[in-house]
Amino acid sequence: MKNLSKFAFIFLIICLIISCSQNNQIVNVEDASSETPENLYALAMQDLEKENYEKAKVQFDKIEFNFPLSSEAIQSQIMIAFIQYAQMNYDEAIFQLNRIINRYPSHKNIDYAYYMKAICNFEQIENEYLDGSYNTEALESFNQVINRFPESKYARDSEQKIILIKENIAAKHMNIALFYLKQKKYLAAMRRYKKVIDDHSESKFTPEALHRLVEIYYSLGMIEDAKKTASVIGYNYPDSKWYRYSYELVGSDKNDKINDKSFFDKISNLLTREDEKK
Repeated sequence: MKNLSKFAFIFLIICLIISCSQNNQIVNVEDASSETPENLYALAMQDLEKENYEKAKVQFDKIEFNFPLSSEAIQSQIMIAFIQYAQMNYDEAIFQLNRIINRYPSHKNIDYAYYMKAICNFEQIENEYLDGSYNTEALESFNQVINRFPESKYARDSEQKIILIKENIAAKHMNIALFYLKQKKYLAAMRRYKKVIDDHSESKFTPEALHRLVEIYYSLGMIEDAKKTASVIGYNYPDSKWYRYSYELVGSDKNDKINDKSFFDKISNLLTREDEKK
């Protein structure tokens, strides 16, 4: 998901430039003789716009050190976190953002701090096979943006990011469950599939999770449960390929031979067929 970072960078830079322009602080570097927090902040923003990150960071640090009680000092801390983010120093950025959130919980731009913290975790989500800690951290931070600041300009984007994160979490459960299913560890697989169905019912993976439960019930001799689950797929996803696969299992007349090798071959063939399509 790192391909979104460039878009996020441009979007946030534009917002910051607009915010800066609203203060009517247009400073010429050669004419800036007095080191007021306003002048230093405007100079730092000029460096930031030119992507002179280290030079901008020095200026922001100088504001925080020399004018700690100014509004520019707090904003400078936020901008230092942004620079860390822009340089993909995510851990340092998150540390700085947490520091800001704890120190200035009522700051006018604190919604931006929560949003950037979420973005830092979001951009470290590689795929569903890796550690899910970034999923969890990003989900929590985006939810905080929505719950704490429902009118924030970052709320809508946070909602969209949450949808993507939940899909990623569901995909992670599906991959783990499929591994267990291929190993015939049915109960372990069942727990994962039910997690997808119960916690991520709107996910695109729900029909497949239901079908896998049909397979598991069928393999354990729980034919009625298999049929009931297949009927749920048929009712909610009648045009889904997963309903067709389920019907191939429970609609057959081989229920009295569920322990035969042919049954497990059938499941294996279905799994292989689906893996080849992914």
